[in-house]
Amino acid sequence: MRTKMLAVVVMALLGGCVVVETSGGAPVQPVDRGPDRVSGSTAVNNFRAAVSRVEPAAENLCRSRTNGLNCDFLIRVDPNRNAPPNAFQSLDRSGRPVLTFTQALIADARNQDEIAFVLGHESAHHIEQHIARQRQSATTGAIVGGLIATVAGADAGTVDQLSRAGASVGARRFSKEHELEADALGTIITARAGYDPVRGAAFFTRIPDPGDRFLGTHPPNADRIATVRRVASGL
Repeated sequence: MRTKMLAVVVMALLGGCVVVETSGGAPVQPVDRGPDRVSGSTAVNNFRAAVSRVEPAAENLCRSRTNGLNCDFLIRVDPNRNAPPNAFQSLDRSGRPVLTFTQALIADARNQDEIAFVLGHESAHHIEQHIARQRQSATTGAIVGGLIATVAGADAGTVDQLSRAGASVGARRFSKEHELEADALGTIITARAGYDPVRGAAFFTRIPDPGDRFLGTHPPNADRIATVRRVASGL
């Protein structure tokens, strides 16, 4: 049961790489959809074109940088039309990496570069094996929390609560670092696919800035854009 709980915590924290959470935990719409928003048909064409170029670039880099990792990306669109703008990486039961885009994010992207960058970012999470790293951090946090409660003589219910809290804190510990790592590697993937990662990272200018909240899962937008520019300038 505890293993299942840890997996849920990790997947929830990794499940929203583009949407910025509010204090209440609910996803929010981009600040400005603006007059430059493309038509539905153009948005679909942009998505298809970006996938056709970024997917092989991401898979090639994955194979060159890892050993034994499944690099056969499955890119899917969330069928829920009401889901807010979001994209996330997960694993299916066989360990195959899945990159999921909501329809709202595809519609909100202004060009192929933005779609390409989000694809690069999400595939980078898999290449950097962030799910496994978050799960390990969550497990360590749960163990520490449980040990503290046990040494303090807490009852079984309190031990379980502190284990859960420790797992949550542990999973969040490196989440900002992982986002910036994915931004950096995603910049390389985007460029290798023939797109402009700096132009693609303009997506961050249209979503609310999470700032630098304690235990927040995402770094400030300015830090993310600066990371993209730094890496791109060295390519």
